[in-house]
Amino acid sequence: MREKLRAVALAATLLGWSVAAPRVPARWNPLPHAAFGAALAALCRAPLGIAPPPLWTGLRWGATAAAPVLLGVAAGTAIPRVRAGMAARQLPAPARRWLLLRIPVGTVWSEEAAYRGALGTVAEKAFGTAGGQLFTAATFGLSHVPDARATGESVSGTVLVTGAAGWLFGWLYTRSGSLAAPMLAHLAVNEAGALAALAVQRRTGTQSA
Repeated sequence: MREKLRAVALAATLLGWSVAAPRVPARWNPLPHAAFGAALAALCRAPLGIAPPPLWTGLRWGATAAAPVLLGVAAGTAIPRVRAGMAARQLPAPARRWLLLRIPVGTVWSEEAAYRGALGTVAEKAFGTAGGQLFTAATFGLSHVPDARATGESVSGTVLVTGAAGWLFGWLYTRSGSLAAPMLAHLAVNEAGALAALAVQRRTGTQSA
């Protein structure tokens, strides 16, 4: 019971952070987000597996998962409806800071350390491997509700899609024993989508100033 309460309390903390994080001034990102994820992983003594030899296994699994994501995003830009959505998307500026810092450090590292590392470790102890992965994935999906509301996206659709992605990231972490695997997959999803949107907007002349 104690482990379950701990898992629920940590999930509630993460959901609270998902509401508070967007209010952090953009000029500070990614420092608070990265520090938050690292602190939780350290407090929960999460086995990150980001040093050899598990690192090499994680990189192999991550690259394998990232490849179809990159191909899928590239293929998606050929679909008119997808291109239109990318053209209308509001992108953070400046693009270089977004691509090189905010996505890899403020989003990918922060979320993987906090969800797969910290919450995944605690939830597995509380609910077992399969139950822990489902619990973590559900929390990850719910954490994107504020983003969905802010951008006008479907809340239920966002929760389902990000929850499914969270389950896959958790599976990669468990399977490889390294946080590098879900980090690479997560990075591929976010960076490929960002680069595709930037390319479409530059091509159509709709890029924000």
